[in-house]
Amino acid sequence: MTALIEQMAVNGLMAGLVYTLMALGFTLVFGIMRMVNFAHGELYMVGAFAVLALNGYLGLGYFPAVILATLITAIFGAVVERVLYRPFVGRELGGMIMSLAVAITLQALALIFFGPADQSVERPVTGTWRLHEAVVPLDRTLVAVCAVVALMAFHLFLRHTRLGLAMQAVAQDRDTASLMGVEAGSVYLRSFAIASALAGFAGALMAPVYTVAPTMGELPMLKAFVVVILGGLGSVPGAMLGGLLIGLSESVFATLFDTTLALIASFVIVLAVIVVKPNGLWGRAAR
Repeated sequence: MTALIEQMAVNGLMAGLVYTLMALGFTLVFGIMRMVNFAHGELYMVGAFAVLALNGYLGLGYFPAVILATLITAIFGAVVERVLYRPFVGRELGGMIMSLAVAITLQALALIFFGPADQSVERPVTGTWRLHEAVVPLDRTLVAVCAVVALMAFHLFLRHTRLGLAMQAVAQDRDTASLMGVEAGSVYLRSFAIASALAGFAGALMAPVYTVAPTMGELPMLKAFVVVILGGLGSVPGAMLGGLLIGLSESVFATLFDTTLALIASFVIVLAVIVVKPNGLWGRAAR
């Protein structure tokens, strides 16, 4: 029983870290731009396909490919924000419709250029190791370590840089931030680029673990949405807490029952939380 509990905890924490990476970008865009970006899962897909192209087709090493894929996704996200999303800042319904159009378009483009078949990226590491009685795959360990480093870097960036503080100021009150000299448009662009980089980084990390396909972003997007609703829309600490909670709950239910019930349990948990706390575990009331 102890071994089972440890295995569920390890699996849940590792899954939760990836969910948190995805959810951070999603909640960052909503918190600052007041836009629900349903194309966030396709940015995850862009990162995965970029690694596939750089590592699998061009022969670049996996770790340089991950870094380049993250940068490519960030630049791509910045272009999408400036050209397609900027007119819909503050207009949540219009922004949602545009994000759905972007998601459908990106899936179609991936289908055209890469085909419908699942493709794989070679694993940079193989094998397992033991954490007490839990068996931990080395590739998942690598993903977890990279995710922790990224989350720590994001936290430090948000708290101790001028841009991070400007992003928090715009999220709290755009008009007051503008009076204090913060240029909201620049913050929108950089925030969306960072959110895209987080999604692309998650996709790049997970590309060797799962297969790469045009529709691979749908489930991570759904998980990110669940996490953000649980933690509170626009709340970065809530996204972190929600990601870990959903990861642990899914691990427990998937191990004891099955994956379908685990997904259902995630929604049940969210429903139970928003009945008691409509703004989520760490959310704030809408302005």
